[in-house]
Amino acid sequence: MTDAITGSAGGASEAPPADPGSTDVARPQVRRSRRRDNWRKRAEIVFFVTPALALFVLFVIVPVLTAVQMSVYRWKGFGPLEDFVGLGNYTSVLTDDDFHEALAHTMTIVVGSIILQLPLGLAVALLLNRRMRGQGLLRMIVFVPFVLSEVIAGVIWFQLLQPRYGVLDTLMGSVGLPVPEQGWLGDSDFALWTVLIVLTWKYLGLPILLFLAGMQSIPDELYESAQLDGASWWQAQRNITFPLLGPTMRTWAFLSMIGSLQQFDMVWVLTHGGPAGATSTIVTFLINEGTERYNFGIAGAASVILFVIALTMAIAYQRLFLRRDTREAGR
Repeated sequence: MTDAITGSAGGASEAPPADPGSTDVARPQVRRSRRRDNWRKRAEIVFFVTPALALFVLFVIVPVLTAVQMSVYRWKGFGPLEDFVGLGNYTSVLTDDDFHEALAHTMTIVVGSIILQLPLGLAVALLLNRRMRGQGLLRMIVFVPFVLSEVIAGVIWFQLLQPRYGVLDTLMGSVGLPVPEQGWLGDSDFALWTVLIVLTWKYLGLPILLFLAGMQSIPDELYESAQLDGASWWQAQRNITFPLLGPTMRTWAFLSMIGSLQQFDMVWVLTHGGPAGATSTIVTFLINEGTERYNFGIAGAASVILFVIALTMAIAYQRLFLRRDTREAGR
């Protein structure tokens, strides 16, 4: 009887043997389902990427190739491209004193923007990161110039800096301070530095916003531990805030460098590159050559040279400063 019970229990516990045919049928179905999923994912990627890629090709790749094509011809903007000069336009640009001056001014703006905006952005961000009344309003006021149109900001500052009748000259004259006779934008000794100050005012909101976001992501426990160890406020900022803000600072400096290399609209509205080329940049140089002198071959060569300079500086900055941040983020 025990054997019968054991046998019946053992029979109930045994599973029926698997059918090999059902496994063979299921595998192709799984493969087909995976293929459908893969094709669906690829179709979604193509659907969403194609419009952006088409715009990128149309407004970036095509103009770059067109500029490269124009740069090897002597062309005034009329008729076909027939007068092939090879690298002659590049030689003319690289040996042009006006281009050398524009390049020096551009590099001055690149370096000056970082030197001025980095400490000012850190100082204002540290101030706005502290709890105070009207903190949100102050943040909005500081960030307003950055979102303001470059043309509108340039026109406002152009009116403020008018010689003798401008607001700045009037205020300085009322307290007995000397002002340039030709105005801040009309005197070649002050024009470039005035433009640099206006650019600092215009774009200071970006580093403030980035630094403020970086500060708010730092855990409060670090500051509490430093306070318990007897560290002062400045010591906590120097040993905690600044090192942890390093990646944010380097990323902002990269964006500032690329933006300064392409600086055009504010300079054009304020001075048109004058007086006597005192505030010219590479972009104002190529615009003058192209739209005013109709030397589109020269302008194309200057634009290609600007592209090579920007690409070289971007790669060098990536190799020297951003590689460690990228590696740590990946890890």
